[in-house]
Amino acid sequence: MLLPRFSDFILECGTDEAGRGCLAGPVTAAAVILKEDFQSEILNDSKQVSEENRDLLRLHIEKEALCFKVVHIMMDKIDELNILHASIYGMHQAISGLTSIPEFIAVDGNKFKPYYSCPLEKTEIPHQCVIKGDAKYLNIAAASILAKTYRDEFMAEIHEEFPQYNWKSNKGYPTKEHRNAIREFGATPFHRKSFKLLPDQLEMKF
Repeated sequence: MLLPRFSDFILECGTDEAGRGCLAGPVTAAAVILKEDFQSEILNDSKQVSEENRDLLRLHIEKEALCFKVVHIMMDKIDELNILHASIYGMHQAISGLTSIPEFIAVDGNKFKPYYSCPLEKTEIPHQCVIKGDAKYLNIAAASILAKTYRDEFMAEIHEEFPQYNWKSNKGYPTKEHRNAIREFGATPFHRKSFKLLPDQLEMKF
């Protein structure tokens, strides 16, 4: 049974990302503040929820959350910052897009940077990193569902432009099928140039 939130603050934001380990596509971050009476029997870490239930949960979260925001951090930014910093940057962008300023931030994982509600005055919102927090707290789980479903939707859209990579199925992760397609067809503008796409990447031309 997931707990509503980590802290005692009512306006606690949960944040998570999807797509860190992918070779192609954005890393997608979400931030969610749930209403105090939010309930769901099936909400959990997105990796433990079926695709059908993820889609149902997305609708439920979007309807019942106090506020939410999802952002895609694209490949050029990932290559500029590296994937860890791009993920944190994405979570910051998502939090900035919330219509309510959170009093506390619950972060999935073990890395985060201080977030300031008023950067000029250095007004820091307290946060806590939680390992596997998306399987412990409803607000982080909600963020994981939104990040996953929005990113999957994006990958299905760009699949139509580059069907040979089968992103609709592998979502850009380094599957054998995906690597074989890179080997045969080369890299696309949606591939992350800073990632090791193939063992012989140095011989590839972008």
